[in-house]
Amino acid sequence: MRRFFPRIFAFLALLTPAVFVHGQGWGHDQAPAVDIRSLPRFRGFNLLEKFTADSNRPYREEDFRLISRLGFNFVRLPLDYRCFYRSGDSQTLDERTMKEIDEAVRFGLKYHIHVCLNFHRAPGYCVNPPPEKTSLWADSGTQERFARLWGIFAERYRGVSSRDLSFNLVNEPGEVEPAVYAEVMMKAIEAVRSVDPYRLILADGVRWGQAPVTGLSGGWIIQAARGYSPMEVTHYRAGWIQGSDSWPAPSWPMPKPIPAFLYGPQKSEFHSPLVLRFRAEREIRLSVTVHQVSALSRLVVKTDGRIAFEKTFKPGPGQGEWKQSVFQKQWNIYQNVYDKTYSAVVPAGTSEVSIENTEGDWLTLSEIRIEPYGAKVRRAVVLSAADTAWGRKQEMVRLDETGRVLRDGGGAYDRRWLEEVQFAPWIKLQKRGGSVMIGECGVYSRTPHETALAFLEDILIVAKEHGWGWALWNFRGDFGILDSNRADVAYENFEGHKLDRKMLKLLLKY
Repeated sequence: MRRFFPRIFAFLALLTPAVFVHGQGWGHDQAPAVDIRSLPRFRGFNLLEKFTADSNRPYREEDFRLISRLGFNFVRLPLDYRCFYRSGDSQTLDERTMKEIDEAVRFGLKYHIHVCLNFHRAPGYCVNPPPEKTSLWADSGTQERFARLWGIFAERYRGVSSRDLSFNLVNEPGEVEPAVYAEVMMKAIEAVRSVDPYRLILADGVRWGQAPVTGLSGGWIIQAARGYSPMEVTHYRAGWIQGSDSWPAPSWPMPKPIPAFLYGPQKSEFHSPLVLRFRAEREIRLSVTVHQVSALSRLVVKTDGRIAFEKTFKPGPGQGEWKQSVFQKQWNIYQNVYDKTYSAVVPAGTSEVSIENTEGDWLTLSEIRIEPYGAKVRRAVVLSAADTAWGRKQEMVRLDETGRVLRDGGGAYDRRWLEEVQFAPWIKLQKRGGSVMIGECGVYSRTPHETALAFLEDILIVAKEHGWGWALWNFRGDFGILDSNRADVAYENFEGHKLDRKMLKLLLKY
């Protein structure tokens, strides 16, 4: 009988919907505090019905039922705050939309799934276009509006336990100073805590979820990372990522492309030389293809510390040695496209070549070519500078006697890179007592399926080893396990959907 009564009470709880009392939350009582260490490891999906105001739809109970049936316990609901307001009225909340969010929280309670509410578009900030008219990071009125909205949500769901509901304040803050971000988030956190002192809160890292913020640890706060690096794997041929159509088909592990940007002293935080280490058995030729130059740059190639080639680039209007003159009005500078190759002679016996921008702003490389430098190198070694991400410093690249890039010379994206580079700041945060999860991860449907599975497995292994939860973007759609439209998957018919059984098995394993 001891086993029987708890089951009866749980069954009756499912039959009795939570009572919503406007202004009082879900019921009259404050939900008790939850020890963050006692929470299960969250594993689940993002659901996108209110991801943008252009497609503001009710959530599907079927999604919650299937997610629970398949063995997962978490959903994150990215929200566009514009969905909350009546059409043409930015002050009055649309109760129809709010009740649809209420319904999603109830679905979570019914199917034992933790629901995380997230402002994907918040007043004053969104990672996606169009930009907001005001800045969440600089405008005090916008910050007050942001905090007030979270206070409304805190009041509305005051009676729901943090075991069942959390607030993820804003999605993927970009290039904002960590201290500014923490200060703005604390305003929202205080608005929530004044109503609901024990609400579980998730805070995304800055730089689009790549870097944790030390000022947002402890006190029922989990910091949320991202599992989208390298994007050459996760967003191959994604239509909203400029240039992704020209990326080579990815593999995993994957040779690491050289960063395209060669920053000058004006970008002191990123200024670094590209260093190539190999043993030239005879005199050879090294060629560097310069794609674009911003304002002013001076390219210097050194062989074992001696200058072998130098050239100053100063883009301007009209005709020149450049291919195209490009004037950037917002910065009042020229960023001309050159697409020209410049060569230097590398003496026999050279063991190190450095390529540096010693003056000005930045230039981009597209390719470095090394003509045969030893008996075992019969063809030119071509290094692609295909990593176009902003802000990545150059690294040392080491080549063996056959021209192959060595793994310990900046050579590969793999699980070790995920552990030692990509997630290293998050591991450090956890060691200092912070809590971590991966709020979004996944691989777009154009990436070869076996590559996607291999990458996801390494992400999931790292997450499990450190006890982190994770949420795939998404459940149904191009990143998900249902209806993902991959051309290279043998789908299984499942509850009216096309199920990627291989991906499902992989997710359940970790």
